[in-house]
Amino acid sequence: MQLIYEKSVSGRRGVHMPASDVPPAAMLPRELLRSEPAALPELSELDVVRHFTQLSRRNIGVDTTFYPLGSCTMKYNAKALEEGAKLSAPFHPMTALLPGGEACSQGSLAMLHHMSELLAEITGMDEVTCQPLAGAHGEMTGIMLIAAYHQAKGNNKKYVIVPDSSHGTNPASAAMVGYEIVTIPTAPYGDMDLEAFEAALNGEVAAVMMTCPNTLGLFNPHIKEICDLAHSVDALVYYDGANLNAILGQVRPGDVGFDVVHVNLHKTFGTPHGAGGPGSGPVGVKKGLIPFLPMPQVIKRADGSFGLITDNPQSIGRTANFFGNFGVMAKAYGYILMLGREGLIDASEKAVLNANYVMARLKDLYELPYDQTCMHECVFSASRQMQHDVHAIDIAKFLIDKGYHPPTVYFPLIVKEAIMIEPTETESKETLDEFIAVMREAAELAEKDPAVLKRAPISTPISRLDETKAAREQNVCFA
Repeated sequence: MQLIYEKSVSGRRGVHMPASDVPPAAMLPRELLRSEPAALPELSELDVVRHFTQLSRRNIGVDTTFYPLGSCTMKYNAKALEEGAKLSAPFHPMTALLPGGEACSQGSLAMLHHMSELLAEITGMDEVTCQPLAGAHGEMTGIMLIAAYHQAKGNNKKYVIVPDSSHGTNPASAAMVGYEIVTIPTAPYGDMDLEAFEAALNGEVAAVMMTCPNTLGLFNPHIKEICDLAHSVDALVYYDGANLNAILGQVRPGDVGFDVVHVNLHKTFGTPHGAGGPGSGPVGVKKGLIPFLPMPQVIKRADGSFGLITDNPQSIGRTANFFGNFGVMAKAYGYILMLGREGLIDASEKAVLNANYVMARLKDLYELPYDQTCMHECVFSASRQMQHDVHAIDIAKFLIDKGYHPPTVYFPLIVKEAIMIEPTETESKETLDEFIAVMREAAELAEKDPAVLKRAPISTPISRLDETKAAREQNVCFA
């Protein structure tokens, strides 16, 4: 099928490449060569620069505006970390696996080893693998480790327990590894119902997956008891690290009973998130699961040099190419070293302070289903605004017109018309006050002139979409 590029003009060029000086014998086999040139767009350099610059100006990101996306910790990405990551660029991740490659990879292997040590210390784990490429990938790796543990012990385990407030990737990851999911409802106090959990717990439960603080932004005061109960039937407890930013230096998951933890480097440790760059989801484990970690593993020898373990019959095998997203790890490594222990503690304290400030300033206008001190994020409901036929999505669209990325809406699913706000520690009081003023304006408009909210956004190239139709009938043209 002929490709059509709307801005392409036949014969137009931005760059003229010199003729190849590679000898014909070094070329690919003839059967692998194209029979005709690739159908690439034909544009001048100026057209290309303007096109991508205009697209970038339509985007909303952390560098351009406040990005209060709940449960995702969209903090500022320090540019010094980007410079540091460039230092890793000459290192090809296969180098250490090649003959003689360890000798010229000592710096990179040292960084990976030290990063694992730092993450183990931060989370209270005994060993960490940096292979997983994102949080959900880390979840699946963690559940695979749990499955390997039970298989080695001859345990007949069928179920994984999750709260109904969990991230959707939790049950999905467990199901992909072959477990059936048992969902526990949230109690009126905002945490997993302890009585329902005890009733569901039995010898066939392989693991309990929890986020703590949970997606309501609340820290579970019964978490140690939950872990102890799970261990009493030889079930392991998995920590979803999406909300780790709230407890850095305050609580270590391993100290309250978690056996496995994944860490979202792209959330907690200041590396670009989402379209800004790839993720990274290292997984930490307690001692009993170390034999099952993915290979290869970086080790430090007695003489101080670094090498690799590539063969372990109990390992679950590779979970990613090479050693994971090395550049992301380099940025996160720089972030941890730059802040240090006291800096990480300060970051979590300011994240919690900012979230509670936003909550206190808005709860007179927006319903607060669980009215108690929150951690890193607060979850409102637009149920009051619904009395005027204004929904959470209308408020989100209005925020776009005001220059803000919307907070997360309609999650967690247990909150009707949910609006989840996570300000992170990197936002100033002035920024938060400006955002709060806009949220208060939206609540006032919902009462006095709801049509304004229903029309939003009006400042974007494309206004209100039929989102169901857009998802089913995608149009990804250059317009």
